[in-house]
Amino acid sequence: MIAAYDGPLAAFDGASVDGAAYSDVVRLAGRAPGWLDSTVALWSTYGLLLFAVLMVWAWWRARRVGPEAALTALAAPVLVLAAFAVDTLVKSVVREVRPCRSLHLATLEACPAPGDWSFPSNHAALAAAAAVALWFVSRRLGVVAVVAALAMAASRVWVGAHYPHDVAAGIAVGALTALVGLTVLRSRPTSVARRLAASRLRPLLLAGS
Repeated sequence: MIAAYDGPLAAFDGASVDGAAYSDVVRLAGRAPGWLDSTVALWSTYGLLLFAVLMVWAWWRARRVGPEAALTALAAPVLVLAAFAVDTLVKSVVREVRPCRSLHLATLEACPAPGDWSFPSNHAALAAAAAVALWFVSRRLGVVAVVAALAMAASRVWVGAHYPHDVAAGIAVGALTALVGLTVLRSRPTSVARRLAASRLRPLLLAGS
């Protein structure tokens, strides 16, 4: 379905995909207790900082395990940035109008400006990429990150920023980008890690260097 928006270009309207589900969630948020809405909105806005903390913590611990583990941990933020780039590229191709602009519902988060496309969700992609990368570094941190990534995706619908299919696609983009990157990296982890450990980057790979 194609619809016009307040800008110079026609854009895709995702309301026909799961607009009803989105509307139900937004209306539920409107009836929810204030403390719950505030908590979800706070997480939706600042929750990505948790993934940054987890990645730093994972790298710090990985240095004590060995250069291969540390290299995987160092790759995590790079893969997150790669996921952001891929997600942004898909956004520019699909150009889906934000649901808050198409459906004209009151939302917890202010509706982004026209041209700030909705599909896929950047937040979901970043969180999913970080979660997958952290899973390869530490299963415990990976579990925490996976739960946090799902919570981030859900929060983006709750505050009205995205349709459910936006966050589902964002999770897929982030997870796949991280998996591809880690597959390439882990095809020759020992040789790459050894070369880096013998360079000036040694302190990044080994504790006490």
